[in-house]
Amino acid sequence: MIVTGKGGVGKTTVAVALGLRAASEGKRTIVCEVAAQENASRMFAHTEVGFHEVEMEENLWSISIDPDESMREYVLLQLKVRAMRDMLFRSRIFNYLAAATPGLKELVTIGKIWELAQLDRKVKSGRKYDLVIVDAPATGHGVGFLQTPRTFASIARVGPIHSQAQTLDRFITDHEHTGTAIVALPEEMPVNESVSLERDLREEVGVAVDRVYLNGLYPERFKKEEAEKLSALAENENGAARAAARAALSEHGRARSQRQQLSRLKKGVSAPVKTLPFLFEPELDVEAARKLAGKLG
Repeated sequence: MIVTGKGGVGKTTVAVALGLRAASEGKRTIVCEVAAQENASRMFAHTEVGFHEVEMEENLWSISIDPDESMREYVLLQLKVRAMRDMLFRSRIFNYLAAATPGLKELVTIGKIWELAQLDRKVKSGRKYDLVIVDAPATGHGVGFLQTPRTFASIARVGPIHSQAQTLDRFITDHEHTGTAIVALPEEMPVNESVSLERDLREEVGVAVDRVYLNGLYPERFKKEEAEKLSALAENENGAARAAARAALSEHGRARSQRQQLSRLKKGVSAPVKTLPFLFEPELDVEAARKLAGKLG
């Protein structure tokens, strides 16, 4: 399951919530972060997990995929001999070529995600998982990230890179086994980007978009008549009563505006839309993610 969306919409929180929900249902689940990020481990108040499969709680693991470590692992799997691998990585020419090849880091990152999803793991002592959840790059980078295998397959027309890139592309676009969840906020720009992102993922990449999560939705606390009474209080009262009424009206207006964005999102996307509540917490930790896990349905 690939979780993506505009930056700052809560992708990591939703990815962890999905992982917690799957783990609670008995699925052996791993949450993968890319580009050596460590947001998930911080939510669990855990030390950095790095390029290791670390158990966060029962049935739930986490890994931070470092592209350089993925490259080393890939080369070792290809050469089989560690001494040859070490010699290759000491070569300046190899390092220059690897750094200068556009998309290579993305390709080996997707290759590692693919490896984690195999029942017959290539890595010795690798665990078998029922579900791999990927906290993918944000909108613009996310589409390019997922297109990388197809790009490499078209450039390298023959040889092992071509066949391996094709395997990764088939893996990403296999609607039976791989899906995408888009995370949005109830605001104009994130909604616009989510509508565009769904279209690009379906048409440009060819992945399945299974769900759109509208994150951070304010509760509707007041009916129209109650809002009118609050408006009268805000105009006629003084002191604390007036301040409280104005604060309540402000939240009421925001909740109404958010539901307009929810309506726009539902009209603009084909996938089902699920709402997740705004959590009035000073910091979103694993317990906050657990609350969202209960709302995922």
